Amino acid sequence: MELFYRTLTNGIRLVHHAIPGVVAHCGLVINAGSRDEKENEHGIAHFIEHMLFKGTKKRKAYYILSRLEDVGGELNAYTTKEETAIHASFLKDDYERTIELISDIAFNSVFPEKEIVKEKDVVIEEINSYLDNPAELIFDDFEELIFAGQPIGHNILGTTEIVKSFTQKTISEFISRHYNTDQMVFCSVGNISNEKIEKLFVKYFSSVPQNQKSNGEIASWSYKPSFVTKKKDTFQNHCIIGNLAYNLKDERRPGMFLLNNILGGQGLNSRLNLSLREKKGLAYNVESSYNPYCDTGAFTIYFGTDNTFLEKSIKVVLSELEILRTRKLGIVQLSKAKNQIKGYLARGYENHESLMLGLGKSILVFGKVESLEDTCSKIEKITSSELLETANEVFEPSRLSTLIYK
Repeated sequence: MELFYRTLTNGIRLVHHAIPGVVAHCGLVINAGSRDEKENEHGIAHFIEHMLFKGTKKRKAYYILSRLEDVGGELNAYTTKEETAIHASFLKDDYERTIELISDIAFNSVFPEKEIVKEKDVVIEEINSYLDNPAELIFDDFEELIFAGQPIGHNILGTTEIVKSFTQKTISEFISRHYNTDQMVFCSVGNISNEKIEKLFVKYFSSVPQNQKSNGEIASWSYKPSFVTKKKDTFQNHCIIGNLAYNLKDERRPGMFLLNNILGGQGLNSRLNLSLREKKGLAYNVESSYNPYCDTGAFTIYFGTDNTFLEKSIKVVLSELEILRTRKLGIVQLSKAKNQIKGYLARGYENHESLMLGLGKSILVFGKVESLEDTCSKIEKITSSELLETANEVFEPSRLSTLIYK
């Protein structure tokens, strides 16, 4: 995969992958998320993402929303615990229209007071909708449990009380602290030459004033395993079992991804899906996930089941973890697991919108983009002994936390 790079004097970086085709994708990824919020700011990163669409120095909200929609494109944004992204999918002939629009809303938004008032109600409804969905809510509650006392443990939406307190001052203070130009990457995948994308990048991003990131405090982690049950008015019991895991730069991360995929990844032949659903019929939804962050990570197993099946389901899950802790994968098992995850990775590279955002994230975190071949090479080098060691560290029973909604 051939990539084109450029860094402006203000620190904003460009990464572009030229491909044939009519549809293109681009976006601005910013290293600012909910974990950067102060105690009185919970939810502000996500709220700002909403407000970026509410008016700039030269556009009202309607014209922002219509700018790409009128030509068959789509403008969107998202917030995670560690980044905010503004991105778009559009026809290749509308590259300049799209880049200008993203630059305008990222750097010229005015956050009208009346729009702030309206958007508070919208976000509060989003929070209420989220609170009505225990299968989603339990993941954030679990991270609050294992990341107790750390900003990364807070959910992205914030709370109703704090959202109501947001003002133009709250917004501008967060942006001033965290929308740093050396922590921004403009990423692009589409049918445009390197020369043309560079020209447009310089035209619409070089005039942005430089705002470098200051060194922040490094979080110190103090994890204490917990077993918590919460009463919820739900038809099912919802359960998460998990532990802290490796950060984004840990060399054991590829092995952890492989192990997670074996256990409860997206494949229907994952061990948890086969044991809990296919063989015993104890659950409909069952999955495991591994979410690495810049300085820590979280491993979780989630399932929903009837109250009468809860204890039996937990025993099945712990039994599967015990097998991975005590039995090395055979040569054939390991080969199949590697081929499966390499296939998933290859399919992800063919999803050009996902690839575009992945390029931006990779530059932010690692300062480079690893090729599919290099990633697959790392996977191929993973041994059964390494996986056994990882399983014994992350799946150690005394280190696991459990959260149950009854």
